Amino acid sequence: MMTYNTLLYYCYSPIADAEQFAADHLKFCKSLGLVGRIIVADEGLNGTISGTVEACKIYMDHIHADERFAKTEFKIDEVEEPSFIKMHCRYKAEIVHSGLRDTSIIDPNKKTGKHLEPKEFSEMLDQEDVIVLDVRSNYEHNLGRFKNAITLDIENFRDFPDQIESLAQYKDKKVLTYCTGGIKCEKASALLLHHGFNDVYQLHGGIIKYGKEAGGKDFEGKCYVFDNRIAVDVNTVNPTIASKCLNCGTTTPKMINCANPECNEHFTQCDACGEELQGCCSVECTTHPRKRPYDGTGYYVKVPQPVAVKG
Repeated sequence: MMTYNTLLYYCYSPIADAEQFAADHLKFCKSLGLVGRIIVADEGLNGTISGTVEACKIYMDHIHADERFAKTEFKIDEVEEPSFIKMHCRYKAEIVHSGLRDTSIIDPNKKTGKHLEPKEFSEMLDQEDVIVLDVRSNYEHNLGRFKNAITLDIENFRDFPDQIESLAQYKDKKVLTYCTGGIKCEKASALLLHHGFNDVYQLHGGIIKYGKEAGGKDFEGKCYVFDNRIAVDVNTVNPTIASKCLNCGTTTPKMINCANPECNEHFTQCDACGEELQGCCSVECTTHPRKRPYDGTGYYVKVPQPVAVKG
């Protein structure tokens, strides 16, 4: 049986004519038969791609051969089938949407929190002068998070800057930030330092690398990922389920999208409520005329909408 890899990576490195780079890079990825989602910005690359082991190896070698991206670290998962349906490579203002574009204030290539390898992070978790800060969105940390972590009520990472004031009480503590793969922490930790936090760290490689190198110890629940898998296991040392069904409160690790496409809420739902509500977050959403058929997975491939052409 053919095996596949899914690669998670990012690299903050200036790209000249990034918009053209994105177009050329898309053609290259398609030539290898890869599928996935890559964001290209003037500040660098951020991607999750999937394909055969051979194609992924060629892709990684290609990235590392470019001196701009030679430092890129890939998190590699073996998967039974590709984790995406199509290949997208798009130019955007940032490789992770934060609104922090002023490089005179935030520049991950110049100043960020101290990088902690997974084992170092694990050793610091229970120290008295340490607080652990999850910089991800609500739907992500609701599914899984580190033991005793501080979570923020944010719908998107771009809301993080507005939370700085609420964290001011921790300025004199060691602040350990973490996210899925490390990319958000590069800017989050830099922003904390800019606002006078004295001792800021970040989990190098994020939750995914922590699971691979430290067994995921003390990470409760699953890790949300931005592909067809939706969630992956992290903890092989002392695993627990942290999330509960939105509808009935039963403990469940299953996360889905609401079957109502105009809602499309990310939420956790047990199988029983999934059947009863047809994969919807509420009774109201079950009556929507465009409700999608629920197949038990709660994952829906986006169908391209017709493009209006002027006559």
